[in-house]
Amino acid sequence: MPRTKQFDENKVLNKAMELFWEKGFHATSMQDLVSHLGINRASLYDTFGGKEELFNRAFQEYRNSSGDAVKGILAAEPSVKKGFHKLFDFAIEEAVGDTSRKGCFVVNTATELIPNDGAMHSILQNHMNSVEELFATHVQKGIDRGEIDASKNAKDLGLMLFTFYNGFRVVSKIDSDPKKLQRMVAAALSVLD
Repeated sequence: MPRTKQFDENKVLNKAMELFWEKGFHATSMQDLVSHLGINRASLYDTFGGKEELFNRAFQEYRNSSGDAVKGILAAEPSVKKGFHKLFDFAIEEAVGDTSRKGCFVVNTATELIPNDGAMHSILQNHMNSVEELFATHVQKGIDRGEIDASKNAKDLGLMLFTFYNGFRVVSKIDSDPKKLQRMVAAALSVLD
């Protein structure tokens, strides 16, 4: 008779995500996972596969939840410009509240794994393309509504905003002074004026 799982798979996945996010893939050992997740090694392997499979699932969960949050913030604001400001205000709040200086799990993973992981490169390229497209579509909405000058190129601005957003997440790990971060955002988003 098969054994019943004694743990909530989603809770364990979220705990794994937090650990990988804080320590990175390479610095997280299987023993770290066993200790942090509170499940035995056999259950971890039976449910999630190995460390790499667990990391991939946790990373997918993060991308899904953070992507939904970004879409929600932008969609909730009728003004395109205000939507981007709200997105960065949220990022500033996260940075100020991030006492362990974890930053963004996607950015951390890109800097840790891209040099040697072709599969992760492909995943991150797809992620980049989808966020760029989301930003470009949102900018185009502002152009179509007359909120952003029609001479602006939505795709170029989408790429620039994606690049700034990721760089911003790195810088905010180093210096989370909210006033300084707000000045950075104001300067960057002035391209929408």
